[in-house]
Amino acid sequence: MEWTFLFIAGLFEAAWAIGLKYTEGFTRLYPSVFTIVCMFLSFYFLSQALKTLPIGTGYAVWTGIGVIGTTILGALLFNEVLDLARVFCILLIFSGIVGLRLISA
Repeated sequence: MEWTFLFIAGLFEAAWAIGLKYTEGFTRLYPSVFTIVCMFLSFYFLSQALKTLPIGTGYAVWTGIGVIGTTILGALLFNEVLDLARVFCILLIFSGIVGLRLISA
């Protein structure tokens, strides 16, 4: 169950990172509330996962999921460049996440 919690935490991390863009420095109410709720949920699910997972593994996977999600959403929502070099780096991060999952099983 801890890996499920960690995955959910990573998704919420990507959501709050994207939400920050919409808050315009926390000057817009609804995007700010959305972002803060996502932050809380991300930290909550991360804390649940870290009850049993090692901190290094949990933190690395959490941030990795957040980086991948934020990069993909940035490209889709904000037309940020997603060139071959970035895709390659995302694949490296993804392979690191998979590797950590496999050795932590």
